[in-house]
Amino acid sequence: MSCASEYASQLRARGYRMTSQRLAILHVLRHEGTHLSPSEVYKKARLEMPGITEPTVYRTLEFLSDIALVRPSYNSSGHLTYEIAGDDHHHIVCRNCGNEMEVEHTLLESLYRLLETTSGYRSIDSHVTFFGVCPKCQTT
Repeated sequence: MSCASEYASQLRARGYRMTSQRLAILHVLRHEGTHLSPSEVYKKARLEMPGITEPTVYRTLEFLSDIALVRPSYNSSGHLTYEIAGDDHHHIVCRNCGNEMEVEHTLLESLYRLLETTSGYRSIDSHVTFFGVCPKCQTT
């Protein structure tokens, strides 16, 4: 399935249409397969769509985040990045070297259920970044 057909149906299901800007940004995020800053998304999307503007990329990323097609998170230096929403996961980032590892959501599911039970909120969704000192930095 192509990006266009996959994401167009998801947008339509939410009451929105697929625009060329949305398609270019979704295509970049899907095929890069990693977290990208808005500036990085802009640079890569411009290769596919030379007329796209940086403010359009920022607004579109916010929109796609609001409708849960992309997920925002923060990198080791605290800068906002985005990735395609998919498998729920979180991150642990080393405060010293910036090394990063993914944490499967299943490790935090009981915490999410506890939050829902105690707060009354439902369908809590977030992308958590933990900060600590990695094993390598602990020995140096």
